Amino acid sequence: MTRRDFFTAIMNTETLSDEIRTFARESLEKIDETNAKRAAKPSKKAIENAPLIEKVVSLLTHEPQTATDLIAPMGEEFKVQRISSLLIQARKQGLCESVDVKIKGKGTQKGWILPTKA
Repeated sequence: MTRRDFFTAIMNTETLSDEIRTFARESLEKIDETNAKRAAKPSKKAIENAPLIEKVVSLLTHEPQTATDLIAPMGEEFKVQRISSLLIQARKQGLCESVDVKIKGKGTQKGWILPTKA
């Protein structure tokens, strides 16, 4: 049981005093405030990834490219999984889009393009 579950259960128990239920509500508000502060502050990893995301996005065009296609321009020290992770983060930021690409002998893979203008 998490602290949130605990305080929520206390708040929803009618037989407890108003004082205890108020304490539980205030505790939940503190938890929410702490979580909001944590979410607003970028992590160390996000700060480290920012220039890499910028680099991988700079390699994209309006023609779909797979993460494998981007290994050579990014550098051989980058693996497909790392490039895919950077591209997913870029998509969450609205810097690129993913499309399905049919590759002969491999089936359908995720291709990456610059955002299309709406």
